[in-house]
This record gives sequence, structure tokens and C-alpha cells, in this order.
Amino acid sequence: GTRPTQELGDVLADLQTAFLCLERVTDGLDFQRASAIHIVADMDLADLWLAPRLRLFRKTRPNIQFCINGKGDVPSRIGSPDIRIESGDQNGVGEILFQDYYVPVCNPANMWRVGRHDPIDLMEGVGLCHVQAHADAPNWESWFNKFGMRRSGLDRGQVFRNTRLALEATQNAVGFMLCGLSLFEEDLNKGTLVLPFPAKLGIKATAPYWVRTRKTAAVRPQLQKFINWLLEEGQKTQTYIDRQVSLAST
Repeated sequence: GTRPTQELGDVLADLQTAFLCLERVTDGLDFQRASAIHIVADMDLADLWLAPRLRLFRKTRPNIQFCINGKGDVPSRIGSPDIRIESGDQNGVGEILFQDYYVPVCNPANMWRVGRHDPIDLMEGVGLCHVQAHADAPNWESWFNKFGMRRSGLDRGQVFRNTRLALEATQNAVGFMLCGLSLFEEDLNKGTLVLPFPAKLGIKATAPYWVRTRKTAAVRPQLQKFINWLLEEGQKTQTYIDRQVSLAST
């Protein structure tokens, strides 16, 4: 929904041309080291899904360096990143990483609050944690509209800037959160977070995460190894999500 000011609009075409020229120069002179991979990714995915897995990847490939969303082993380079990982309608450009599935989650100590105020509308009066609007992610209002369990205050509760902060609050028993299964798999396995309802009471994200690679970078063997690993990890996550939903439906 962002639109340029009149002043920016007047020079936007020239700026776009200039950035394309910079990108060609970058490719031609190979400013980036061959072992450095530059990634722009959805912030929640980068913090909660990619970062934990990347530590394991780097144990076996310590010579590959990363810059993710402008931070990492190497500084940001001029021009487009090597890889973009984003959700939404990508018009079929790129490869699907996985499609997330959103379910309620809470600290085990908060389970007693379910049904405390109302034996039918089980979530009535329960504290809620919200994440600022994300186009492809369902929210509490859409979940309650689909499954009921609450009549009032669908949008009440604390609002957090990103999923990481909301998950930290949920881990500290601040309230219940609606979150993608991919982003708290480790907490669920450890038992530090639990599902108050079967996973079948969830909502699929409206669009998957996509992996798109800069064409001129795709020929680098280090990058191709990383992409292959990334897609394998995405398939593992998709299998995990599908299994959770399938087990809850049996």
C-alpha cells in the first residue's frame, strides 16, 4: 500500500535504471566473494525457522558465509540478493519452500484457563497475543469466526511487532497465540509450548513461502548446495506440518 511522493515519482524511473546499472556492474566485477550468500527473507521465517537450521548447515560447510537481511558474516552487497524467501503470490516464479499452518498455542501453565469462564465458548475471557497484520497469515478473529469458542473481544490483548516477540510472551504465559507450526516446532517437541486444541483446528496460510534465486548467481556451486539443502529442509517442515494435522484428524 506504500506509494511514492510526487517528488519521488518524478525521478523513480531514473532511479530504477540506475539500480539496474549497479546490479550489472556488481555481476560483471564480482564484488561479492564466491563463498558469500546474500539472502533477503521474511523476518519471522529468518529468525525462527532459518537461523536454528543454519547453525547445523554451517557445521558441515564452515567456509560458506551469509548475510541475511543485511546482517551476518559479510556486509550487504550492492544490487539484488542471491536468494529471496517470501510468502505471497509470486506468479509461479521460484520454488515452494512450504506452506504454513496456524494453530493456537500456549504455555502448559495456561491450559487451566481454557473453559474457565464458559464451558461452551472455551476461549471466552482468555488473554490473547496478537502479531501485527501479515497479509498471508490468519489472525485470532479469522480463527474464532471459523471455530467459534469466543463471543467477545476477538481483537483484545497485547499486539506485538513480530512473531518472535509474541512467542516469547506466550512462552512466559502472557496469553494464547495463533502461530504457524513451522515457527515453534522445537518448543512443541520440548513441551515448553503446547496446543490447547487438536491441530485440525487450524487455518492454512493463504500462500506458501517461495524461494527465488538471482539468475546470475544460480551457477555458483556453493549457492546451489545451499538451495538444495534449503529445499530439503522445507520439505521436512512440510512433512512435519502435514503429519501434525493428519494425526489430529484420526
